Amino acid sequence: MTYIENVFICMASPLLIAALCMGKRQTKFFLFCLAGMGACLISAYINTFFAALYGADNLAATAEIAPVVEEVMKLLPLLFYLLVFEPKAEQIRITAVMVALSFATFENICYLIQNGAGHFSFIFFRGIGTGAMHVICGAIVGGGLAYVWQRTWLKIAGTCGLLGAAITLHAIYNLLIAYGGAVQYIAYLLPVVILAAGKLIARRLTP
Repeated sequence: MTYIENVFICMASPLLIAALCMGKRQTKFFLFCLAGMGACLISAYINTFFAALYGADNLAATAEIAPVVEEVMKLLPLLFYLLVFEPKAEQIRITAVMVALSFATFENICYLIQNGAGHFSFIFFRGIGTGAMHVICGAIVGGGLAYVWQRTWLKIAGTCGLLGAAITLHAIYNLLIAYGGAVQYIAYLLPVVILAAGKLIARRLTP
């Protein structure tokens, strides 16, 4: 049995201490790291609840329930940030990626505790692939929110559209992972390739 609450406490404690010791400018960084890990913890509970409620098998829970729950939970800290602090566009993008990275880190650690870390190659590819997937979803939502929240008429529709795009990408990734075999390793590499291609295009477009 994986006691993810205990894992969360062990990871959150030093971050909370750091947030209290650092200046105000750095405090947000640690708090959003905590928010990302907290979103992962709560997502685990909600995923389990809906899987039991609908009697979902492993494939349905992985490809249908988890992407919706996890992307919604990652969005909530961003919406709070937008509504309360009214940040600048660049701050929104950075915060979205921080939440996504923290979410992925906590998820990977819980996976290691539950399944062991004996197979280095598999753990390596999974860690990078899952991290890249969450970063891409965070970048989609964060970059999009930075744009749509500057336009009142686009806020609701734009947010829903961005959430739908992130859920779709997440669901495709999870579906390929669940397929297993060589397809699983292709799925792990796909987000990395997308992320690298996006970075290269952004560099070329930057004057």
